Amino acid sequence: MSEKKAVILLSGGLDSATVLALARAEGYACYSMSFDYGQRHRAELRAAERVARQLGVVEHKVIGLNLDGIGGSALTDSSIAVPEAPGEGIPVTYVPARNTVFLALALGWAEVLEAHEIFIGVNAVDYSGYPDCRPAFIEAFERLANLATKAGVEGRSFHIQAPLQNLGKAEIIQVGLRHGVDYGLTVSCYQADEEGRACGKCDSCRLRAAGFAAAGVADPTRYI
Repeated sequence: MSEKKAVILLSGGLDSATVLALARAEGYACYSMSFDYGQRHRAELRAAERVARQLGVVEHKVIGLNLDGIGGSALTDSSIAVPEAPGEGIPVTYVPARNTVFLALALGWAEVLEAHEIFIGVNAVDYSGYPDCRPAFIEAFERLANLATKAGVEGRSFHIQAPLQNLGKAEIIQVGLRHGVDYGLTVSCYQADEEGRACGKCDSCRLRAAGFAAAGVADPTRYI
């Protein structure tokens, strides 16, 4: 029998680590992909490597991009401050076209690997309001994947799996713990220092801390 393969977008954060664990539990041979895209929180890349080792991926690939070349986000432009208080609307930590670009590259690797499942840790419950985390975006990208590829045209369809989409952060943490995720290896903070220590103030830190509190689980996050 041919190996059941999946490409996993792995940022090094809490959600993507959980998705990797779920894909592995479903019997997939997992190929994880991270992006060095000019983000200020590059400590997440080292976290992704730790998680990939802990959860036993077949191969972990890091792709270099310079999304900082177009800027427009507090995560890629050092002149834009990361908000440390809740705000209105789509926050400045939104990175223009990020998930579209990431999924496109994951799709390319999946086609080369002859993998037909791509997992992404987007969430539409406890999240920052990014438009490329919504179910409508995931559904639209799956349609694109099957229109734009040789495999899709020949009937070997792709599926974009977003298993966390309708879960709250506490539920995600509970699922991950059941599947062996060591959240102490992960980095979620938008402005983590070089050692991966979190600020405890940004949107991502607040969501993460609230999730552990609601789950009734000790928070393993290292703070500055």
